[in-house]
Amino acid sequence: MKDSTTTKKDAATTKPAVKPTTALKKEIERKHMVEAKSTAAEKLRELFVDGLKDIYWAEKALTKAIPKMAKNATSAKLTAGLTSHLVETEGQISRLEKVFKIIGEKAVAKKCDAMDGLIEEGKSIMEETEAGPVRDAGIIAASQKIEHYEIATYGTLTAWAKTLGENEAAELLWTSLNEEKDADRSLTEAAYHDINFNAVDADEMMDNKKTKK
Repeated sequence: MKDSTTTKKDAATTKPAVKPTTALKKEIERKHMVEAKSTAAEKLRELFVDGLKDIYWAEKALTKAIPKMAKNATSAKLTAGLTSHLVETEGQISRLEKVFKIIGEKAVAKKCDAMDGLIEEGKSIMEETEAGPVRDAGIIAASQKIEHYEIATYGTLTAWAKTLGENEAAELLWTSLNEEKDADRSLTEAAYHDINFNAVDADEMMDNKKTKK
C-alpha cells in the first residue's frame, strides 16, 4: 500500500503543464511560416502549370541521363529496359507539349531540383561501383527512385487537371502515369529475379578471393 503522506507530497510538488499563451503560439507560427516568393502561385491552376514545367524539364533531363545508365549496365535485360523507357520518355515529352497546348500555355521547362538531385545520385552510384552486377543493382535503385518521383508527380498533376476541369489533359497525364508504373514494375522484376542475386554472387566471389589470399 502506498504511503498517503508521500502521495500528497508528490501531488503538491508536481507542477501542472505550462500551456503556451496565444501570443507565444502566434510567434511560433510566424517563425515557421515559409515566406512566399514574389512569383509564388496563388491559384491551383498556377501551381498546376508550375508542376508541368518541372516535369517537362525532368523528362528532358532524363533523355540525357538514361542513355548513360544503359551504357553502363552489363545486364542485357536492364539495358533493354532502359532503352525501351527512353523511347517512352520521349513520348511523354511530346504528351506534355500537347497538355501545354490544350490548357493554352507555352511549353516551358523549369529546372526540377528534385530530378536534378536524383540524376546526380545515379551518376554518383555508377562512379562508386565497378562495372558488373553490383553497378547494375545500383542503377536499378537509382532508376526506381526516379520512377517513384515521376509516379508521384504524374499522379498529382492528373488529380489537379481533373479538379480544374481539364479532362483531356488529365487523360494524357494519366497515360504517362501508367507508363511510369509499368516501368517501375519491370525494374522490380529485373532486380528480384536476376540482378540483385547476381550482385550477391559477385560479393561472395570477392569474399572467397580475399579469404584465399
